[in-house]
Amino acid sequence: MLADTGRVRKQIMEKNVILSLKNVSKTFPVGRLINHLLIPDSGEIWFQGKEISHISQDEMRPIRKDMQMIFQDPAGSLNPRMRVSELIEEPLLIHTDMSAEERAKIVNNLLKIVGLSDKHASRYPHEFSGGQKQRIGIARALTVNPHLVIADEPISALDVSIQAQVLNLLHKLQEEYKLTYVFISHDLSVETAPKEMLYKTPLHPYTEALLSAVPIPDPTLHKERIILEGDIPSTINLPKGCPFAARCKKCRPECLEQRPERVEVEPGHFVACHLYKK
Repeated sequence: MLADTGRVRKQIMEKNVILSLKNVSKTFPVGRLINHLLIPDSGEIWFQGKEISHISQDEMRPIRKDMQMIFQDPAGSLNPRMRVSELIEEPLLIHTDMSAEERAKIVNNLLKIVGLSDKHASRYPHEFSGGQKQRIGIARALTVNPHLVIADEPISALDVSIQAQVLNLLHKLQEEYKLTYVFISHDLSVETAPKEMLYKTPLHPYTEALLSAVPIPDPTLHKERIILEGDIPSTINLPKGCPFAARCKKCRPECLEQRPERVEVEPGHFVACHLYKK
């Protein structure tokens, strides 16, 4: 996909997603293009053996049933005036002629599948946590049994402690429903290593700051906390240099201009930081 020139080429198969990416803009609306909400200037978008980039909206309507979206902001994607049952059953009202009883049965079943209860069906979005709202969004995406789910930053707005739960749920649903996922993400991972090595010798300043915030279960011990200052970069308009540069006390001029590459400092220990550039 050549986003900077407006060219798009995607081929989405029943079991696999093939993305050809080159010079993709951070703000490029990949999900909207796949879902035919935007029309590419040139190129092709293939879905289940059919080229769909320039078909009409009437032709796209039955196809859209097979591709659903999970949005980045779970709160913003749920109408606050609608009950959970109404939110989840809405795709059924659009794409099927099921009775109210049939729709209610599907809604209650999906709530249980995503880890909620049928008792939640009568509640409103503001009564749920961020992780629960995203589970509601996932249930809504599964209502019409899609083949493809486009997940636009599905965990970036969630607390770190909840992110793993949502990812595990998505993995479980992929196996059960034979889903194909397109994950759209701006992953800011800066360091990877075996856990013992990472906790013993963190290298990246961001890793050091995160670990300094971990509480020690002993009130007699003192641990110096690293307080991060500065602004967190926008995930839709990342800086051209290191994403952590604005908050890093060890920032160099090159950190603001050039994105650091991952290097292996010791066997199994990788870090993306100009401090460890080879």
